[in-house]
Amino acid sequence: MLESLITSQTRIKLLLKFFLNAETTAYLRGLEAEFKESSNAIRVELNRFEEAGLLTSSKDQNKKIYTANKQHPLFDNLHGLLLKHVGIDRIINDVILKLGKLERAWLVGDMAAGKNSEVIEIVLEGKEINEVYLGKLVKKVEGLIRRKIQVVTIKQKEEEKFLLDDHNKLLIWTK
Repeated sequence: MLESLITSQTRIKLLLKFFLNAETTAYLRGLEAEFKESSNAIRVELNRFEEAGLLTSSKDQNKKIYTANKQHPLFDNLHGLLLKHVGIDRIINDVILKLGKLERAWLVGDMAAGKNSEVIEIVLEGKEINEVYLGKLVKKVEGLIRRKIQVVTIKQKEEEKFLLDDHNKLLIWTK
């Protein structure tokens, strides 16, 4: 029973890791350190995902590097479900679309790296963003998704500089 529970938790962590941000790559030992779980439980799940065609792998010296298979017929469905699971869909519908003069919205930080986090970090790029209204919308959505949302607003010319430093980023909305 305990092994089954560990395996299902590992499976969920791997789904978040690879299917929330499809650009994510990882290898077994790195996942072992990140998840703080046995390499055997992780290896079993990686093999299952690879056999099902959900993950692909390549060799980098002595490491087997895994990534999501974006060509798999279920990729879009899994990605969409995970966006809903963590509340990104609510942020897009209840915050971003109601703000008006936005150009882009980025997910950054742990969540963009595929790590389940209680804090969702968002960077909004746009003109004339009403910070008071934004704060009200964010508070409302935080109650709905039961996660903390941290928002940074930037101007278009600041985007490249601001996002350059954060290698964990995922474009979640664009005009």
